[in-house]
Amino acid sequence: MTALLVAGTTSDAGKSILTTGLCRAFARRGLKVAPYKAQNMSNNSMVCLGPDGTGAEIGRAQWIQSLAARAVPEAAMNPVLLKPGGDRASHVVVMGQPAGEITSAEFIGGRTHLAAAAHAAFDDLAARHDIVVCEGAGSPTEVNLRAGDYVNMGLARHADIPTIVVGDIDRGGVFAAMYGTVALLEPADQRLIAGFVVNKFRGDETLLAPGLRSLEAATGRPVYGVLPWSADLWLDSEDALDLAGRRAVEHDAALKVAVIRLPRISNFTDVDALGLEPGVDVLFASDPRDVTDADIVVLPGTRATISDLRWLRSRGLDRAILDHAAAGRPVLGICGGFQMLGRAISDPDGVEGDAGAQVEGLGLLDVTTTFGADKVLRLPTGEALGAEAHGYEIHHGRITRGDAEEFLGGARAGNVFGTMWHGSLESDGLRRAFLAEAAGLAGGTYEPSDVSFAERREARLDLLGDLVEQKLDVDVLLSLAEAGAPADLPLLPAGPA
Repeated sequence: MTALLVAGTTSDAGKSILTTGLCRAFARRGLKVAPYKAQNMSNNSMVCLGPDGTGAEIGRAQWIQSLAARAVPEAAMNPVLLKPGGDRASHVVVMGQPAGEITSAEFIGGRTHLAAAAHAAFDDLAARHDIVVCEGAGSPTEVNLRAGDYVNMGLARHADIPTIVVGDIDRGGVFAAMYGTVALLEPADQRLIAGFVVNKFRGDETLLAPGLRSLEAATGRPVYGVLPWSADLWLDSEDALDLAGRRAVEHDAALKVAVIRLPRISNFTDVDALGLEPGVDVLFASDPRDVTDADIVVLPGTRATISDLRWLRSRGLDRAILDHAAAGRPVLGICGGFQMLGRAISDPDGVEGDAGAQVEGLGLLDVTTTFGADKVLRLPTGEALGAEAHGYEIHHGRITRGDAEEFLGGARAGNVFGTMWHGSLESDGLRRAFLAEAAGLAGGTYEPSDVSFAERREARLDLLGDLVEQKLDVDVLLSLAEAGAPADLPLLPAGPA
């Protein structure tokens, strides 16, 4: 079995970036590579096809990593996906299919069945691939959760996987964080931590060298390389830690797109394609004033449609959106955001946690939504605005359309568009057609670009692969994955007994 686990000092330390880059670097060597994350907690997900041809849901990051690995995405690459539906509970997806809920109280001892499913999926991938590149979650040193961990050192112990720890130096304190990550682990876990990678370094690496030598001396473990900070390295986002928007290159001529930052926003990667357009300014908005001067308003997907609609009204954003639409300017709703634009939403069985809930929508589209227990997972294709389009559907809501015109599995009424298709704006022709029409409705013009979303994504994956090849000793890491962690790694004294 050949595998490597990428752990992090913190969330957002660079685990996804490093895992993705290693997948591309190993794939370039002709290896059959599989990405893997035992448990992902994210409302950004993607649909892939299961072995029986039906849809399966996995984390967006693992779907991207499969592209980097030049592999076909499958449910085993992310066997457990937790989709937060509130502060204390998450909806559970196991091997691509809905599997109930889990509460925060169950995180220590209530995930045994999830661990079994995750480890079985890993074993299956490892049997079918030359190397499995695993991504941890959060930090392996969440000592309060270690007893039930199957994502970080629990996974490493399951298959004796050598582990490298990545830290974000841009945050500061990276040396202490790396040392502490090892020192707080129990001895059996420490023996699998093989070394470190520094992420997001800016400046002259010679200034960093003394710190790296000190870390290596203190831990008895090597630093395998230093990845530089780069604005061009952003990938499809996994969570909402960074919703700063995608700023236009040409601000004076930009179309301003205001994306409503819902509390339970999901699949906000839907607007990434807009952010690649040189004449489009994408900003995330949570205040009515942010909507006032927008050319286009986007209501994105959400994991809690009814709750987020109530939040929208509590902030006065509903009135701002209605005024925007009344002025003839375009509004686009995607999945849950589209459902909010309709006449009514009901949840008779409590799919979103509030049985019997029924609320009025914004009334901009003649549709009604009823939530059902069965989840729709599809990869649809079609045509709209004279252009071919594709996307993916992930939803419990069933739409009943009245007199409104059909639009990408949704509805349209003049300047108000609603679609059930996530990812449809990644279709270059449709994106250009929509922006041209939306610009006209907003009283402006839009000059189509020649941006190819698929080519840009592939270029980012190649750039990441190039940086990993240049800045890390990939052959040494491959040898580490094959041979396992060295037997003579020292134990740090601060570890618990």
